[in-house]
Amino acid sequence: MNKKDIISKNDVELSEELDGSQKELMELRFQVATMQLADTSAIRSMRRKIARIKTIIRQRELIVESENNG
Repeated sequence: MNKKDIISKNDVELSEELDGSQKELMELRFQVATMQLADTSAIRSMRRKIARIKTIIRQRELIVESENNG
């Protein structure tokens, strides 16, 4: 999922995507612990996806705050 896909989603979809991604990251960590995960780079890409989603959510929050204050 790239930045354009994340930006095009609304707040509810973003929060659902964030929850799903965090659950998937936890599953990936369990797979690493039990030696079932062959592609360990999947953890890094999932962490980056979560960071992108959180960044977009925070940017939207800041826009709303600036509109309310000014």
